[in-house]
Amino acid sequence: MQPTKLFSKGIVTGYRRGQRNQDTSISLVKIEGVDTKADTEFYHGKRVAYIYRAQKTRKNKITKRDTKLRVIWGKVRRAHGSSGLVRASFRTNLPPKAIGATVRVMLYPSRV
Repeated sequence: MQPTKLFSKGIVTGYRRGQRNQDTSISLVKIEGVDTKADTEFYHGKRVAYIYRAQKTRKNKITKRDTKLRVIWGKVRRAHGSSGLVRASFRTNLPPKAIGATVRVMLYPSRV
């Protein structure tokens, strides 16, 4: 039996912006294998996780182990343009170092 796929890869391409102003509360994410606006429909409402490594260790609430990994959770809000980008908002705004980094687009919650 093959393992179940729980997430798709995505890349943070930047913030939502105009010619002069950018809105750091909305991040743009390019999801792997999504090339049209119609393809993004499946991902609307799905959870997004930006996983990064911090300097200091912190105790994990579930496993009770010390870890340097942290997560910023977000949600796919809507499509952005016609080339398969999506807008995602996170609980706290993503830092600028996240631009170009990978995120996990979870395949839940299901809308089926």
